[in-house]
Amino acid sequence: MTKQKDKQKEEVMTETLGEPEEIGSQEVPEAQAGIGESKNELLIELENAKKEALANQDKLLRAAAEFENIKKRLQREKETSLKYAEECVLREILPAVDNLERALSQDQNNPECGAILKEGVEMTLKGLLSSLEKFGLIQMASVGKPFDPNFHEAMVMESSKEVPEQNILQEYEKGYLFKDRLLRAAKVVVSKGDV
Repeated sequence: MTKQKDKQKEEVMTETLGEPEEIGSQEVPEAQAGIGESKNELLIELENAKKEALANQDKLLRAAAEFENIKKRLQREKETSLKYAEECVLREILPAVDNLERALSQDQNNPECGAILKEGVEMTLKGLLSSLEKFGLIQMASVGKPFDPNFHEAMVMESSKEVPEQNILQEYEKGYLFKDRLLRAAKVVVSKGDV
């Protein structure tokens, strides 16, 4: 009976699936056809990906070259700016030079020459300081003020009845600030008080 049941099962399977030889021969061409189409699609996709990668690489190289060019241009501009940074300062100082030359060209035999020369030099100094103030130069006033070693350099100490101790009696050289930084300390005479 088992042989009969086995035979019946085999017949049912054959009817459902077909003969084993038929199963293999029917599926292989269809599978091969699917593989062939998939392979062609994959090759096309690969070729497209290669083209896109080359295009992206080209864009990257161009962007890198452009970046380098910009970097070099900015460096050249920076060097040029630094090289000629003082130009505007010099332009502002030139009128003072012109005024000093005019003062020196005054007729020395003129009896009023001394007064004219002094007035011209004072005007020139005022104009020069005004020009330098535009760039942040500040002249410090020190006489009569308390001595501050951060801004003053004591050259001499003298006794004085009029000026209190540790205050400035006289300036040898004026002190200057550039914006908020000390450019040059004032060279001063400091009072010892009434000794």
